[in-house]
Amino acid sequence: RAARSPKMMENKVFLSFTFYSTILILKMYVVAIITGQVRLRKKAFANPEDALRNGGVQFCREDPDVERCRRAHRNDMENIFPFLFLGAIYSLLDPSPAVARIHFLIFCVGRIIHTIAYLLGLRAPTRSVAYSVAQLPCFSMALQILLATTPYW
Repeated sequence: RAARSPKMMENKVFLSFTFYSTILILKMYVVAIITGQVRLRKKAFANPEDALRNGGVQFCREDPDVERCRRAHRNDMENIFPFLFLGAIYSLLDPSPAVARIHFLIFCVGRIIHTIAYLLGLRAPTRSVAYSVAQLPCFSMALQILLATTPYW
């Protein structure tokens, strides 16, 4: 069993943040795996060496389904990476554990729904609503961080 820092185990907000962040990173890995599987199924490879290995240079091409997966993954990187920063700093501000958990949960669920809507091409505005809802806790955390740090600038 891994040794745990007693101080870290006392910070319930950070533990909650760690749980939801790990879920989101695993989700990003799943999207990457799905992208690779769609590439193989559609025979649409980004690199000539991959195309040659899988049937010929003619398969070095773009495919709309692969591009949809790539856009979903890129959107994750554009949104989850800032959440990781904001959530970590927010956790240090000693917020209410219940309120913090709600922030993390809303972001996580919003991103999961966003990914499902993106990959399945669900009818608008499903994806944009999920995106917008997930942004609310990020703006809230950013505002709280700014308010807490303004005296030190």
